[in-house]
Amino acid sequence: MREYLLTLCVTAAVTYLLTGPVRKFAIVAGAMPEIRARDVHREPTPRLGGIAMFFGLCAGLLVADHLTNLGEVFEKSNEPRALLSGAALIWLIGVLDDKFEIDALIKLGGQMIAAGVMVVQGLTILWIPVPGVGNVALTQGQGTLLTVALVVITINAVNFVDGLDGLAAGMVCIAACAFFLYAYRIWFGYNIEAAAPATLFAVILMGMCLGFLPHNMHPARIFMGDSGSMLIGLVLAAGAISVTGQVDPDAMRLFSGSERNTVHQMVPVYIPLLMPLTIIAIPAADLILAIVRRTWRGQSPFAADRGHLHHRLLEIGHSHSRAVLIMYFWSALIAFGALAYSVNAASMWIVLGVVFLSAVGLVLLLLPRFTPRAPRWAERFVPPRYRRRRAAATDASAAAEGTEDAEGRIPVSVGVSGANGATAVGPRSGAR
Repeated sequence: MREYLLTLCVTAAVTYLLTGPVRKFAIVAGAMPEIRARDVHREPTPRLGGIAMFFGLCAGLLVADHLTNLGEVFEKSNEPRALLSGAALIWLIGVLDDKFEIDALIKLGGQMIAAGVMVVQGLTILWIPVPGVGNVALTQGQGTLLTVALVVITINAVNFVDGLDGLAAGMVCIAACAFFLYAYRIWFGYNIEAAAPATLFAVILMGMCLGFLPHNMHPARIFMGDSGSMLIGLVLAAGAISVTGQVDPDAMRLFSGSERNTVHQMVPVYIPLLMPLTIIAIPAADLILAIVRRTWRGQSPFAADRGHLHHRLLEIGHSHSRAVLIMYFWSALIAFGALAYSVNAASMWIVLGVVFLSAVGLVLLLLPRFTPRAPRWAERFVPPRYRRRRAAATDASAAAEGTEDAEGRIPVSVGVSGANGATAVGPRSGAR
């Protein structure tokens, strides 16, 4: 565990220290696009944060290669090299997009090529554990197609959710933390060395996100851009592919009693192949909803809009910070709920805990609709946000000026016709 902590700290430190110089470079290079209609930030902000994250990835792999135990991963497996090759390619595509705004189909092709590069070097799915059936072996073609599809879906799921300050980095960090604990349990709990690369990928991914978050929290000083969002999406997918398609459940048979029980214990691993990725179910759901919404309107699935989940949280009245925290909450609930279920699937307390926390999450989602107001006789004793007349006056003035109200929310303007004649709903101040 000490070597993992050292790798985590080095990755986070390198990412954090390089983000400042990268921000200055992005400003000089002109990687500061104008504010678009779907944006929620108020002033141009530099991108290219993925540059610092990529060098953090390289530093983490370099340090791990020189450690006693983690160094064996590089000797016995080619997966770290496969990850670095695919990450370098997807990072270059992201840097070009942050600067020159390349076409969406070109990015999609680059994502498929990066996934193919990893497959060629051995990072691929060999079999799928199916509940009640066991292992289903895949042909080379089937494994390649499934691996490429999982990588592309995960990259775009993370890219789609990168719409608020600190949102994508925080959600991926939560997912990586849960994934690390699960892979670490397989590696050291069952002594299965095939899980070692996935454990290393997860801890490096945590370091990349933790090092970048201080610069990206609201109000963000720099965005990770596509160079960062596609990069962390690829690393997360690589870990899932490694532990899902490489770790044989038969190796856990002696510890689990039967192969069928073993397959059931690996629920949090094989579910990612079907959803994809239980640990980032929120971004995956946002991705699916975005594709359906845009296709229904006759638009391209890659056409940007303001219909993502985080946009809707802002529209119903949540502040920027609260919307991000709510997304963190749901991501942690799903990721760690799956992790707890994998440890003890028979415990009813886990199910009850998930149900209770889900109810808490629903209350948080509806919080703006239930803002308490103090009685008139007690208004002088409570903060302004709870005073009926003061709150109404503040909301009216904020709506006129396009500023935040007493609760830190930007009032929503309804009934503004867009270019296609549809009614637009969104903050008055166009932002990220």
